[in-house]
Amino acid sequence: MENMKLKVKITGPRVHDVGYRYFLMSNAMDLGLKGFHARNRMSGEVQEVIVLVEGDEEAIADFGKLVETKKPEHSKVSNIAFQNYEGDVMRAGEYAQVCTALQMNKAIPLLLKIQNNTSVTPQILEEIKDVREDIQPGYGVNFRQVQSDVRAIKERLGMQ
Repeated sequence: MENMKLKVKITGPRVHDVGYRYFLMSNAMDLGLKGFHARNRMSGEVQEVIVLVEGDEEAIADFGKLVETKKPEHSKVSNIAFQNYEGDVMRAGEYAQVCTALQMNKAIPLLLKIQNNTSVTPQILEEIKDVREDIQPGYGVNFRQVQSDVRAIKERLGMQ
């Protein structure tokens, strides 16, 4: 199968801070896409999630269908646009590592608040819960990438 690249732009009043990038990443890796990158962006007052994916034609098509039919629970999407993409796409496993670093950057200030303030407020507990929910999908990411790589190697060697 031919390798393809796709750019997806998801816009709406609530597509940031709802776990959209992590939702998309875990699904992309589950589909065996070898390349993935997502970032939040503002276009004026409109929130956008820009997603780049790379993989075989079937997996890209499945990812497109998933983006059109599923979304994180608290998101509000007004438009999804697809276009072919010609540039570089980060390897999915590398993006998962970036996500872990991003979540640690969120977690460390919360942990310092707890350390410096012996009374843990409900707000701090909610922030910790949000970070935990963002990190959880990443645990299986590296394992799914290894599984995908093993499948690809077996396929190339004619083992199935």
